[in-house]
Amino acid sequence: MTSRFHRYAELFKSKGPWCTVYTDISTGTVDSLHAIDVLPENICRELERQGASKADLAAVEAAVRPAEGVPDPVCRYLLVRGGTVEIDEVLPGPRAGSGVVQVEDVPDLTPLFRHRPDDFPYVVAEVGRDGGEICLQHASRVRAADEQQIEGETEHLKKFPGGGWSQGRWQRHTEDVWRRNTEQVAEQIDKVVAESGAQLVVLAGDLRARGLVEEQLSKASRGMLSVVDANTRAEGSKSADFDHQVEERVAEVVAHRQQSLLERLAEQQGRADPTAVSGMAPVVSALQQAQAETLLIDDTHLDTEQQLIALDAEPWIALEESEAVGAGVLGRVSADAALVRAAVLTDGRPVFVPPGALPHGTDVAALLRWSAAPAS
Repeated sequence: MTSRFHRYAELFKSKGPWCTVYTDISTGTVDSLHAIDVLPENICRELERQGASKADLAAVEAAVRPAEGVPDPVCRYLLVRGGTVEIDEVLPGPRAGSGVVQVEDVPDLTPLFRHRPDDFPYVVAEVGRDGGEICLQHASRVRAADEQQIEGETEHLKKFPGGGWSQGRWQRHTEDVWRRNTEQVAEQIDKVVAESGAQLVVLAGDLRARGLVEEQLSKASRGMLSVVDANTRAEGSKSADFDHQVEERVAEVVAHRQQSLLERLAEQQGRADPTAVSGMAPVVSALQQAQAETLLIDDTHLDTEQQLIALDAEPWIALEESEAVGAGVLGRVSADAALVRAAVLTDGRPVFVPPGALPHGTDVAALLRWSAAPAS
């Protein structure tokens, strides 16, 4: 379990009530600026109507604010309990589905998984002939996890402009400086990839430097390389367009990883001993046994009125109270929230997939750690 999921699991074990807020905080237009001004009041009024405490209302009101330095569109997710903001995440991109403003017995993290249906590390490297900047980022987070500056040699960085017998010698020396500098960058990219388990390397910057870095990357790093044709290190050249291109590369990896999961699910259809199940009852049963490795939920097909029972101990989830097997009943909550909670608490990975992606019109499925077939 990643540290992020471990933290979520600890929150899921804690008693409520919990205030969940998922809302658009964009400020790019006059209308949106006005909306953000009245947003805290509107959200707090709705939470108060649902029974939120004064301490929780004060915490939410202070936390609902624009995200400075983050381009529109952008959303914010808040999870509040006992007057403390347990999670405050800025999520780049448009809102995924409806906003959420609610008070429940268990925390609802489904907006996080819906907004960014995958979380993996990736590297953005902006390079020049004098070195470069390397950022380790995560697909579900707006801020870099780590940033490194590589400063190479700068003496004789430019080719000798004159002619004569010495020109070739100076040019070869300059090329050697470029290669040494970009070699340092490539080595550091390889190190970050190996240590982080990155799934994508985005390379931008000076054209010649990009080529030299690419030549010197390891086979593993080159296998996940995506080059952006932009010299982002030139003065005044960094733009929102570059950020958009990086987001597109990340989205492509998300889509590829989702497709791989769906192909694994399809491969199990019709097998005598499948390591996958589909449908609400079989998936709940798998979660009760900590059998689900990956939980797949149709992003819009799941009935929004359907509810499941959240429990305060194993097996964490139930269709009926008779399945509680000694655990306390926290309450009936939305099916998607209960499923996500049970998956995280059993070290599973929840993934929301595009509408209609699951086979046979089903709304939920799971890839299993062991066969679903009964023991013989």
